[in-house]
Amino acid sequence: MKILNLYACLGGNRYKWDEVTNVEVTAVEWDEELAKLYQERFPNDTVIVADAHQYLLDHYKEFDFIWSSPPCPTHSKVRMTQKTTEAFTPLYPDMKLYQEIIFLDNHFDGKYVVENVTPYYEPLINANKRGRHLYWTNFNLPSTLNERSQGKGLMNGVTNEISKWCEFHNYDFYKYKGKQRRDKIARNLVDYEAGKTILETAIGIIKKQNVKQTELF
Repeated sequence: MKILNLYACLGGNRYKWDEVTNVEVTAVEWDEELAKLYQERFPNDTVIVADAHQYLLDHYKEFDFIWSSPPCPTHSKVRMTQKTTEAFTPLYPDMKLYQEIIFLDNHFDGKYVVENVTPYYEPLINANKRGRHLYWTNFNLPSTLNERSQGKGLMNGVTNEISKWCEFHNYDFYKYKGKQRRDKIARNLVDYEAGKTILETAIGIIKKQNVKQTELF
């Protein structure tokens, strides 16, 4: 299965895909340091440092399954909790999120997932809420994604937060030497059990569709 993993970060969603099926993954990440670490973590993936939004437009036809996790800060409820502080700067919500959903829904023949946080406003396009994430898909998600409950307790700035995220995600975030905050990167990774469940669901649907097509002939 040829998979496009957009805004790949450190591949939280991708971590257990090899347990599901044989995958050929192309990962697109703008942060060069994250891209380097992703490549170390998944040496068999093709990693491209590029604008994921543009890469989708140029290459979507080459893949069977697409996962996109566009940047979430301008949509986040957490950011809006700082609204009354002096340092707060209002920002337009980044509409690339909805551009990608509409584009994939109307032009892509495979299965797709667009993932983001629950926004501070009513979502402009209906989504599936699972845990603290929203998922826009062109297939039905199960009611539970097998997310591990202990991740919820790490969102409140616990003592030794980075170390605990390292354990939770099975990754050493202290390797990251770039400009982004390590806790932000760790918090934004999708639980790998959710990533595995979603891919399993998509593959199950694709197999059923293939069987039906074969029966027609």
